[in-house]
Amino acid sequence: MSQILTSRQAEELHKALIAYLSSVNFNESAAALRREAAIGDEFDETTRKKYEGLLEKKWTSVVRLQKKIMDLESRCSSLQSELDSATPTSLLRRNQDPTSWLPRSPARHVLQSHRSPVTCVAFHPIFSSLASGSEDATIKIWDWELGELERTLKGHTKAVLDVDYGGPRGGTLLASCSSDLTVKLWDPSDEYKNIRTLPGHDHSVSAVRFIPSGAAGMLSSGNLLVSASRDRTLRVWDSTTGYCVKTIRGHVDWVRDVSPSFDGRWLLSAGNDQTARLWDASTGEVRSTLVGHEHVIECCSVAPPAAYAHLAALAGLKKAPPASSSAEFVATGSRDKTVKLWDARGTLVKTLVGHDNWVRGLVFHPGGKYLLSVSDDKSIRCWDLAQEGKCVKTLEDAHGHFVSCIRWAPSIHKDTSGDINGTMVNGSIDRRGDDLGGGGGGSGTGTYHHKPTIRCVIATGSVDLNVRVFAS
Repeated sequence: MSQILTSRQAEELHKALIAYLSSVNFNESAAALRREAAIGDEFDETTRKKYEGLLEKKWTSVVRLQKKIMDLESRCSSLQSELDSATPTSLLRRNQDPTSWLPRSPARHVLQSHRSPVTCVAFHPIFSSLASGSEDATIKIWDWELGELERTLKGHTKAVLDVDYGGPRGGTLLASCSSDLTVKLWDPSDEYKNIRTLPGHDHSVSAVRFIPSGAAGMLSSGNLLVSASRDRTLRVWDSTTGYCVKTIRGHVDWVRDVSPSFDGRWLLSAGNDQTARLWDASTGEVRSTLVGHEHVIECCSVAPPAAYAHLAALAGLKKAPPASSSAEFVATGSRDKTVKLWDARGTLVKTLVGHDNWVRGLVFHPGGKYLLSVSDDKSIRCWDLAQEGKCVKTLEDAHGHFVSCIRWAPSIHKDTSGDINGTMVNGSIDRRGDDLGGGGGGSGTGTYHHKPTIRCVIATGSVDLNVRVFAS
Protein backbone atom coordinates (compact mmCIF):
# COMPACT_ATOMS: atom_id res chain seq x y z
CA MET A 1 0.00 0.00 0.00
CA SER A 2 1.43 3.37 -1.00
CA GLN A 3 2.13 5.76 1.84
CA ILE A 4 -0.15 8.85 1.82
CA LEU A 5 1.55 10.48 4.82
CA THR A 6 5.18 11.51 4.99
CA SER A 7 7.28 9.78 7.67
CA ARG A 8 7.07 12.92 9.86
CA GLN A 9 3.24 13.09 9.49
CA ALA A 10 2.98 9.37 10.28
CA GLU A 11 5.04 9.84 13.42
CA GLU A 12 2.85 12.77 14.53
CA LEU A 13 -0.28 10.66 13.95
CA HIS A 14 1.15 7.75 15.95
CA LYS A 15 1.97 10.05 18.85
CA ALA A 16 -1.53 11.59 18.76
CA LEU A 17 -3.03 8.07 18.73
CA ILE A 18 -0.89 6.98 21.71
CA ALA A 19 -1.87 10.15 23.62
CA TYR A 20 -5.56 9.49 22.85
CA LEU A 21 -5.38 5.79 23.88
CA SER A 22 -3.61 6.76 27.13
CA SER A 23 -6.20 9.45 27.92
CA VAL A 24 -9.05 6.91 27.65
CA ASN A 25 -7.10 4.33 29.71
CA PHE A 26 -6.44 1.92 26.81
CA ASN A 27 -2.92 1.48 28.19
CA GLU A 28 -2.21 -1.96 26.65
CA SER A 29 -3.20 -0.70 23.20
CA ALA A 30 -1.04 2.40 23.70
CA ALA A 31 1.95 0.26 24.73
CA ALA A 32 1.44 -2.08 21.75
CA LEU A 33 1.33 0.86 19.35
CA ARG A 34 4.48 2.37 20.90
CA ARG A 35 6.24 -0.92 20.46
CA GLU A 36 5.14 -1.46 16.83
CA ALA A 37 5.71 2.17 15.82
CA ALA A 38 9.13 2.11 17.52
CA ILE A 39 8.42 5.19 19.63
CA GLY A 40 10.92 5.12 22.49
CA ASP A 41 11.37 6.84 25.81
CA GLU A 42 11.50 10.29 24.25
CA PHE A 43 7.64 10.11 24.31
CA ASP A 44 7.42 11.05 27.98
CA GLU A 45 4.57 12.53 30.06
CA THR A 46 5.29 16.10 28.87
CA THR A 47 5.18 15.03 25.21
CA ARG A 48 1.99 13.04 25.85
CA LYS A 49 0.29 16.13 27.28
CA LYS A 50 1.35 18.11 24.18
CA TYR A 51 -0.41 15.60 21.89
CA GLU A 52 -3.46 15.04 24.12
CA GLY A 53 -6.70 16.24 22.52
CA LEU A 54 -5.02 16.72 19.12
CA LEU A 55 -6.75 13.74 17.51
CA GLU A 56 -10.24 14.82 18.68
CA LYS A 57 -9.58 18.40 17.53
CA LYS A 58 -8.49 17.27 14.05
CA TRP A 59 -11.40 14.83 13.83
CA THR A 60 -14.09 17.44 14.65
CA SER A 61 -12.54 20.07 12.39
CA VAL A 62 -12.65 17.61 9.47
CA VAL A 63 -16.39 17.05 10.05
CA ARG A 64 -16.94 20.80 10.31
CA LEU A 65 -15.01 21.44 7.11
CA GLN A 66 -16.91 18.69 5.30
CA LYS A 67 -20.21 20.37 6.26
CA LYS A 68 -18.88 23.74 5.09
CA ILE A 69 -17.81 22.20 1.77
CA MET A 70 -21.26 20.64 1.32
CA ASP A 71 -22.97 24.00 2.06
CA LEU A 72 -20.69 25.79 -0.42
CA GLU A 73 -21.31 23.13 -3.08
CA SER A 74 -25.07 23.47 -2.60
CA ARG A 75 -24.84 27.30 -2.82
CA CYS A 76 -22.64 26.99 -5.90
CA SER A 77 -25.11 24.65 -7.62
CA SER A 78 -28.08 26.96 -6.85
CA LEU A 79 -26.16 29.95 -8.28
CA GLN A 80 -25.23 27.87 -11.31
CA SER A 81 -28.87 26.90 -11.92
CA GLU A 82 -29.80 30.59 -11.57
CA LEU A 83 -27.18 31.45 -14.18
CA ASP A 84 -28.33 28.64 -16.48
CA SER A 85 -31.94 29.78 -16.43
CA ALA A 86 -31.25 33.52 -16.78
CA THR A 87 -31.22 35.20 -20.15
CA PRO A 88 -28.12 37.30 -20.95
CA THR A 89 -30.13 40.55 -20.91
CA SER A 90 -31.69 39.82 -17.53
CA LEU A 91 -28.21 39.15 -16.11
CA LEU A 92 -26.97 42.49 -17.34
CA ARG A 93 -30.04 44.37 -16.12
CA ARG A 94 -30.76 42.57 -12.86
CA ASN A 95 -28.52 44.76 -10.70
CA GLN A 96 -30.07 48.05 -11.75
CA ASP A 97 -33.49 47.09 -13.12
CA PRO A 98 -36.24 46.57 -10.51
CA THR A 99 -38.37 44.67 -13.07
CA SER A 100 -35.72 41.90 -12.99
CA TRP A 101 -35.18 41.89 -9.21
CA LEU A 102 -35.89 38.65 -7.37
CA PRO A 103 -35.47 37.94 -3.64
CA ARG A 104 -32.30 36.23 -2.48
CA SER A 105 -31.14 34.70 0.79
CA PRO A 106 -30.43 35.69 3.45
CA ALA A 107 -33.43 37.86 4.36
CA ARG A 108 -32.64 41.46 5.30
CA HIS A 109 -34.65 41.11 8.52
CA VAL A 110 -36.11 38.25 10.53
CA LEU A 111 -38.92 39.74 12.63
CA GLN A 112 -39.59 37.76 15.81
CA SER A 113 -42.30 38.40 18.41
CA HIS A 114 -45.37 36.30 17.53
CA ARG A 115 -46.05 33.36 19.84
CA SER A 116 -47.94 31.24 17.29
CA PRO A 117 -47.72 30.69 13.50
CA VAL A 118 -47.80 33.82 11.30
CA THR A 119 -50.77 33.66 8.90
CA CYS A 120 -50.62 36.94 6.95
CA VAL A 121 -48.60 40.08 6.15
CA ALA A 122 -49.40 43.44 4.49
CA PHE A 123 -47.41 46.59 3.63
CA HIS A 124 -48.56 50.13 4.35
CA PRO A 125 -48.89 51.91 0.96
CA ILE A 126 -46.86 54.97 2.00
CA PHE A 127 -44.80 54.37 5.13
CA SER A 128 -42.31 51.62 5.93
CA SER A 129 -44.88 49.84 8.12
CA LEU A 130 -45.58 46.14 7.80
CA ALA A 131 -48.52 44.42 9.52
CA SER A 132 -48.46 40.72 10.40
CA GLY A 133 -51.28 38.59 11.80
CA SER A 134 -50.95 35.37 13.75
CA GLU A 135 -52.76 32.45 15.33
CA ASP A 136 -51.81 34.13 18.65
CA ALA A 137 -54.82 36.49 17.95
CA THR A 138 -52.57 39.58 17.64
CA ILE A 139 -51.52 41.89 14.83
CA LYS A 140 -48.01 43.30 15.01
CA ILE A 141 -46.87 46.47 13.27
CA TRP A 142 -43.20 46.53 12.28
CA ASP A 143 -40.88 49.03 10.65
CA TRP A 144 -39.59 46.83 7.82
CA GLU A 145 -36.69 49.18 6.99
CA LEU A 146 -35.30 49.08 10.54
CA GLY A 147 -36.51 45.58 11.38
CA GLU A 148 -38.13 46.78 14.61
CA LEU A 149 -41.46 46.07 16.29
CA GLU A 150 -43.56 49.25 16.60
CA ARG A 151 -46.72 48.00 18.34
CA THR A 152 -49.00 45.02 19.00
CA LEU A 153 -52.73 45.27 18.28
CA LYS A 154 -55.07 43.23 20.46
CA GLY A 155 -58.79 42.93 19.83
CA HIS A 156 -59.47 39.69 18.02
CA THR A 157 -60.30 36.77 20.30
CA LYS A 158 -59.13 34.01 17.94
CA ALA A 159 -56.51 33.54 15.19
CA VAL A 160 -56.01 36.51 12.83
CA LEU A 161 -56.22 35.05 9.31
CA ASP A 162 -55.62 38.06 7.03
CA VAL A 163 -54.67 41.76 7.01
CA ASP A 164 -54.74 44.46 4.34
CA TYR A 165 -54.10 48.21 4.08
CA GLY A 166 -56.35 50.49 2.00
CA GLY A 167 -59.52 52.49 2.53
CA PRO A 168 -61.14 55.79 1.67
CA ARG A 169 -59.24 58.56 -0.08
CA GLY A 170 -56.92 60.47 2.19
CA GLY A 171 -57.21 58.01 5.07
CA THR A 172 -55.43 54.67 4.91
CA LEU A 173 -56.92 52.02 7.21
CA LEU A 174 -55.80 48.54 8.22
CA ALA A 175 -58.39 45.76 7.90
CA SER A 176 -58.07 42.40 9.64
CA CYS A 177 -60.19 39.27 9.77
CA SER A 178 -60.28 36.34 12.13
CA SER A 179 -61.61 32.96 13.20
CA ASP A 180 -63.69 34.97 15.71
CA LEU A 181 -66.11 35.64 12.76
CA THR A 182 -65.33 39.38 12.55
CA VAL A 183 -63.59 41.88 10.31
CA LYS A 184 -61.96 44.78 12.20
CA LEU A 185 -60.80 48.20 10.97
CA TRP A 186 -57.85 49.98 12.61
CA ASP A 187 -56.76 53.60 12.07
CA PRO A 188 -52.96 53.97 11.60
CA SER A 189 -53.24 57.78 11.95
CA ASP A 190 -54.79 57.41 15.43
CA GLU A 191 -52.34 54.95 17.03
CA TYR A 192 -54.06 52.04 15.27
CA LYS A 193 -57.27 52.45 17.27
CA ASN A 194 -59.90 49.79 16.48
CA ILE A 195 -62.49 52.10 14.91
CA ARG A 196 -64.99 49.52 13.67
CA THR A 197 -65.88 45.85 13.97
CA LEU A 198 -67.90 44.25 11.17
CA PRO A 199 -69.92 41.21 12.29
CA GLY A 200 -72.02 39.20 9.83
CA HIS A 201 -70.14 36.09 8.74
CA ASP A 202 -71.33 32.79 10.24
CA HIS A 203 -67.90 31.14 10.34
CA SER A 204 -64.14 31.95 10.25
CA VAL A 205 -63.24 34.86 7.97
CA SER A 206 -60.23 33.68 5.94
CA ALA A 207 -59.35 36.68 3.77
CA VAL A 208 -59.94 40.41 3.53
CA ARG A 209 -58.99 42.92 0.82
CA PHE A 210 -59.77 46.56 0.12
CA ILE A 211 -61.37 46.96 -3.31
CA PRO A 212 -59.62 49.57 -5.50
CA SER A 213 -61.91 52.11 -7.17
CA GLY A 214 -61.77 53.81 -10.55
CA ALA A 215 -59.88 53.03 -13.74
CA ALA A 216 -56.21 52.13 -14.07
CA GLY A 217 -55.18 55.78 -13.96
CA MET A 218 -57.05 56.59 -10.77
CA LEU A 219 -54.96 54.24 -8.63
CA SER A 220 -56.83 54.85 -5.41
CA SER A 221 -58.43 52.47 -2.99
CA GLY A 222 -62.14 52.95 -2.37
CA ASN A 223 -64.44 52.71 0.62
CA LEU A 224 -65.29 49.09 -0.08
CA LEU A 225 -63.64 45.95 1.16
CA VAL A 226 -64.37 42.28 0.50
CA SER A 227 -64.07 39.35 2.88
CA ALA A 228 -64.08 35.58 2.21
CA SER A 229 -65.34 33.10 4.76
CA ARG A 230 -65.73 29.48 5.76
CA ASP A 231 -69.50 30.18 5.64
CA ARG A 232 -69.10 29.80 1.81
CA THR A 233 -69.78 33.48 1.05
CA LEU A 234 -67.99 36.65 0.06
CA ARG A 235 -69.22 39.83 1.70
CA VAL A 236 -68.65 43.37 0.43
CA TRP A 237 -68.55 46.05 3.15
CA ASP A 238 -68.60 49.84 3.21
CA SER A 239 -65.71 50.78 5.49
CA THR A 240 -67.15 54.24 6.25
CA THR A 241 -70.50 52.97 7.57
CA GLY A 242 -69.60 49.39 8.53
CA TYR A 243 -72.58 48.05 6.58
CA CYS A 244 -72.47 44.86 4.50
CA VAL A 245 -73.61 46.08 1.07
CA LYS A 246 -73.52 42.73 -0.74
CA THR A 247 -73.29 39.01 -0.04
CA ILE A 248 -71.99 36.88 -2.91
CA ARG A 249 -72.96 33.21 -2.90
CA GLY A 250 -71.85 30.43 -5.25
CA HIS A 251 -69.04 28.48 -3.63
CA VAL A 252 -70.19 25.21 -2.06
CA ASP A 253 -67.47 25.06 0.61
CA TRP A 254 -65.02 27.20 2.60
CA VAL A 255 -63.81 30.25 0.62
CA ARG A 256 -60.08 30.53 1.41
CA ASP A 257 -58.93 33.60 -0.50
CA VAL A 258 -60.13 36.62 -2.45
CA SER A 259 -58.25 38.99 -4.76
CA PRO A 260 -59.72 42.10 -6.47
CA SER A 261 -58.66 43.37 -9.90
CA PHE A 262 -56.65 46.62 -10.01
CA ASP A 263 -59.77 48.67 -10.93
CA GLY A 264 -62.12 46.90 -8.51
CA ARG A 265 -64.42 45.63 -11.27
CA TRP A 266 -63.75 41.95 -10.66
CA LEU A 267 -63.24 39.73 -7.62
CA LEU A 268 -61.38 36.42 -7.80
CA SER A 269 -62.14 33.89 -5.06
CA ALA A 270 -61.05 30.29 -4.39
CA GLY A 271 -61.43 27.61 -1.78
CA ASN A 272 -62.16 24.11 -0.58
CA ASP A 273 -64.57 23.26 -3.43
CA GLN A 274 -61.44 23.09 -5.64
CA THR A 275 -62.73 25.89 -7.90
CA ALA A 276 -61.83 29.54 -8.37
CA ARG A 277 -64.52 31.98 -9.46
CA LEU A 278 -64.31 35.39 -11.11
CA TRP A 279 -67.17 37.65 -10.02
CA ASP A 280 -68.53 40.98 -11.26
CA ALA A 281 -67.99 43.10 -8.13
CA SER A 282 -70.97 45.40 -8.83
CA THR A 283 -73.61 42.74 -9.56
CA GLY A 284 -72.23 39.68 -7.75
CA GLU A 285 -72.72 37.64 -10.94
CA VAL A 286 -70.12 34.98 -11.78
CA ARG A 287 -68.10 35.69 -14.94
CA SER A 288 -66.25 32.36 -15.07
CA THR A 289 -65.54 29.27 -12.97
CA LEU A 290 -62.00 27.84 -13.03
CA VAL A 291 -62.01 24.05 -12.68
CA GLY A 292 -58.88 21.91 -12.83
CA HIS A 293 -57.19 21.66 -9.42
CA GLU A 294 -57.32 18.28 -7.68
CA HIS A 295 -57.35 19.59 -4.09
CA VAL A 296 -58.28 22.66 -2.01
CA ILE A 297 -57.21 25.99 -3.60
CA GLU A 298 -55.35 27.92 -0.90
CA CYS A 299 -54.56 31.18 -2.72
CA CYS A 300 -55.36 33.23 -5.80
CA SER A 301 -54.06 36.41 -7.46
CA VAL A 302 -55.15 38.63 -10.35
CA ALA A 303 -52.36 39.35 -12.85
CA PRO A 304 -51.34 43.02 -13.29
CA PRO A 305 -51.52 44.48 -16.82
CA ALA A 306 -47.69 44.51 -16.87
CA ALA A 307 -47.86 40.68 -17.13
CA TYR A 308 -50.34 40.57 -20.04
CA ALA A 309 -47.72 40.46 -22.80
CA HIS A 310 -46.01 37.38 -21.29
CA LEU A 311 -49.25 35.62 -20.36
CA ALA A 312 -50.82 36.32 -23.77
CA ALA A 313 -47.81 34.66 -25.44
CA LEU A 314 -48.18 31.69 -23.06
CA ALA A 315 -51.87 31.46 -23.99
CA GLY A 316 -51.01 31.51 -27.70
CA LEU A 317 -52.61 34.91 -28.36
CA LYS A 318 -51.14 37.05 -31.12
CA LYS A 319 -51.92 40.29 -29.30
CA ALA A 320 -51.97 41.07 -25.59
CA PRO A 321 -55.15 42.58 -24.09
CA PRO A 322 -55.00 46.35 -23.48
CA ALA A 323 -53.51 47.49 -20.16
CA SER A 324 -56.78 49.25 -19.31
CA SER A 325 -58.61 45.91 -19.29
CA SER A 326 -58.63 44.19 -15.90
CA ALA A 327 -58.57 40.56 -14.73
CA GLU A 328 -57.51 39.21 -18.14
CA PHE A 329 -55.36 36.53 -16.46
CA VAL A 330 -55.28 35.04 -12.97
CA ALA A 331 -53.24 32.54 -10.94
CA THR A 332 -54.26 29.97 -8.33
CA GLY A 333 -52.20 27.87 -5.90
CA SER A 334 -53.41 24.60 -4.43
CA ARG A 335 -52.84 21.76 -2.00
CA ASP A 336 -52.30 19.63 -5.12
CA LYS A 337 -48.80 21.30 -5.06
CA THR A 338 -49.35 23.14 -8.36
CA VAL A 339 -49.81 26.73 -9.48
CA LYS A 340 -52.19 27.24 -12.40
CA LEU A 341 -52.47 30.20 -14.77
CA TRP A 342 -55.87 30.93 -16.36
CA ASP A 343 -57.46 33.43 -18.72
CA ALA A 344 -60.61 35.38 -17.82
CA ARG A 345 -62.87 32.84 -19.57
CA GLY A 346 -61.65 30.10 -17.24
CA THR A 347 -59.38 28.40 -19.77
CA LEU A 348 -56.27 26.83 -18.26
CA VAL A 349 -53.17 28.48 -19.75
CA LYS A 350 -50.38 26.66 -17.88
CA THR A 351 -49.73 24.45 -14.85
CA LEU A 352 -46.52 25.22 -12.95
CA VAL A 353 -45.12 22.11 -11.26
CA GLY A 354 -42.23 22.21 -8.79
CA HIS A 355 -43.39 22.58 -5.19
CA ASP A 356 -43.23 19.46 -2.99
CA ASN A 357 -46.11 20.47 -0.70
CA TRP A 358 -49.21 22.70 -0.49
CA VAL A 359 -48.90 26.06 -2.27
CA ARG A 360 -49.95 28.71 0.27
CA GLY A 361 -49.35 32.13 -1.28
CA LEU A 362 -48.91 33.87 -4.65
CA VAL A 363 -47.79 37.31 -5.78
CA PHE A 364 -47.10 38.69 -9.25
CA HIS A 365 -43.91 40.71 -9.70
CA PRO A 366 -45.03 44.35 -10.30
CA GLY A 367 -42.79 44.35 -13.40
CA GLY A 368 -45.01 41.61 -14.85
CA LYS A 369 -42.27 39.13 -15.78
CA TYR A 370 -42.42 36.80 -12.77
CA LEU A 371 -44.86 35.05 -10.48
CA LEU A 372 -43.67 34.16 -6.96
CA SER A 373 -45.15 31.35 -4.87
CA VAL A 374 -44.62 30.10 -1.31
CA SER A 375 -45.35 26.66 0.02
CA ASP A 376 -45.39 24.25 2.92
CA ASP A 377 -42.16 22.86 1.41
CA LYS A 378 -40.53 25.94 3.11
CA SER A 379 -39.50 27.45 -0.23
CA ILE A 380 -40.12 30.54 -2.35
CA ARG A 381 -40.21 29.79 -6.09
CA CYS A 382 -39.87 32.38 -8.87
CA TRP A 383 -41.54 31.47 -12.17
CA ASP A 384 -40.47 33.34 -15.33
CA LEU A 385 -43.60 34.08 -17.40
CA ALA A 386 -41.39 35.14 -20.33
CA GLN A 387 -39.84 31.64 -20.38
CA GLU A 388 -43.11 29.69 -20.47
CA GLY A 389 -43.44 29.69 -16.70
CA LYS A 390 -40.05 28.09 -16.05
CA CYS A 391 -38.93 28.06 -12.41
CA VAL A 392 -35.79 30.23 -12.57
CA LYS A 393 -35.10 30.63 -8.86
CA THR A 394 -35.81 28.72 -5.67
CA LEU A 395 -35.08 29.90 -2.14
CA GLU A 396 -35.04 26.41 -0.62
CA ASP A 397 -35.15 27.14 3.10
CA ALA A 398 -36.77 30.56 3.08
CA HIS A 399 -38.16 29.67 6.52
CA GLY A 400 -37.64 26.91 9.06
CA HIS A 401 -41.22 25.65 8.66
CA PHE A 402 -44.24 25.96 6.31
CA VAL A 403 -44.36 29.36 4.54
CA SER A 404 -47.93 30.63 4.88
CA CYS A 405 -48.01 34.00 3.10
CA ILE A 406 -46.20 36.44 0.81
CA ARG A 407 -46.75 40.10 -0.13
CA TRP A 408 -44.89 42.59 -2.31
CA ALA A 409 -44.42 46.18 -1.14
CA PRO A 410 -46.73 48.47 -3.17
CA SER A 411 -45.14 50.60 -5.87
CA ILE A 412 -44.65 54.31 -5.24
CA HIS A 413 -46.46 56.61 -7.68
CA LYS A 414 -44.50 59.76 -8.37
CA ASP A 415 -45.57 62.79 -10.33
CA THR A 416 -43.11 63.29 -13.21
CA SER A 417 -42.49 66.94 -12.28
CA GLY A 418 -40.98 65.57 -9.07
CA ASP A 419 -42.64 67.97 -6.62
CA ILE A 420 -45.16 65.60 -5.09
CA ASN A 421 -45.24 61.92 -4.36
CA GLY A 422 -48.69 60.68 -5.21
CA THR A 423 -52.05 61.34 -6.83
CA MET A 424 -53.77 64.64 -6.25
CA VAL A 425 -57.37 63.92 -5.24
CA ASN A 426 -59.82 66.58 -4.00
CA GLY A 427 -56.91 68.80 -3.01
CA SER A 428 -55.15 66.13 -1.00
CA ILE A 429 -52.44 63.74 -2.04
CA ASP A 430 -53.43 60.11 -2.39
CA ARG A 431 -50.32 57.98 -2.63
CA ARG A 432 -52.04 54.63 -2.60
CA GLY A 433 -51.27 52.67 -5.69
CA ASP A 434 -51.40 49.28 -7.23
CA ASP A 435 -50.63 47.29 -4.11
CA LEU A 436 -53.92 45.47 -4.67
CA GLY A 437 -52.95 43.99 -7.99
CA GLY A 438 -51.83 47.07 -9.93
CA GLY A 439 -48.81 47.72 -12.03
CA GLY A 440 -51.22 49.45 -14.38
CA GLY A 441 -49.46 52.82 -14.43
CA GLY A 442 -51.30 55.43 -16.41
CA SER A 443 -52.00 59.03 -15.49
CA GLY A 444 -54.04 60.35 -12.62
CA THR A 445 -56.53 63.16 -12.42
CA GLY A 446 -55.78 66.76 -13.39
CA THR A 447 -52.25 67.61 -14.43
CA TYR A 448 -50.44 64.95 -12.41
CA HIS A 449 -48.80 62.10 -14.28
CA HIS A 450 -47.41 59.04 -12.59
CA LYS A 451 -44.49 56.79 -13.11
CA PRO A 452 -44.73 53.93 -10.63
CA THR A 453 -41.47 53.10 -8.89
CA ILE A 454 -41.23 49.40 -8.10
CA ARG A 455 -40.07 48.75 -4.54
CA CYS A 456 -37.87 45.64 -4.42
CA VAL A 457 -39.22 44.43 -1.08
CA ILE A 458 -41.22 41.33 -0.19
CA ALA A 459 -42.37 39.91 3.14
CA THR A 460 -43.21 36.32 4.03
CA GLY A 461 -44.72 34.74 7.14
CA SER A 462 -44.37 31.21 8.46
CA VAL A 463 -45.39 28.55 10.95
CA ASP A 464 -41.85 29.05 12.38
CA LEU A 465 -43.35 32.21 14.06
CA ASN A 466 -41.14 34.55 11.98
CA VAL A 467 -41.76 37.24 9.41
CA ARG A 468 -38.91 37.64 6.92
CA VAL A 469 -38.24 40.73 4.82
CA PHE A 470 -36.30 40.27 1.57
CA ALA A 471 -35.08 43.51 0.05
CA SER A 472 -32.57 44.69 -2.55
